Amino acid sequence: MKTDQRYEIIIYWSEADEAFIAEVPVLACCAADGISYLEALQNVEIVIQEWIETAKEIGKSIPKPKGKLMFA
Repeated sequence: MKTDQRYEIIIYWSEADEAFIAEVPVLACCAADGISYLEALQNVEIVIQEWIETAKEIGKSIPKPKGKLMFA
């Protein structure tokens, strides 16, 4: 499942979890993992869609994609 939203996704390897972690900084607590980079990306796309669907159901505002985020 692909989402039509264009949120920034950060993917990194976690030694502690022994998995790739994919996080969506703009969506609070939106993250997924996978045994490969691609699996983490596919899983987080599903989680993004579920996050958006849940936000709509409970009347929570949905942040707009911001493009590349800057880190210090």
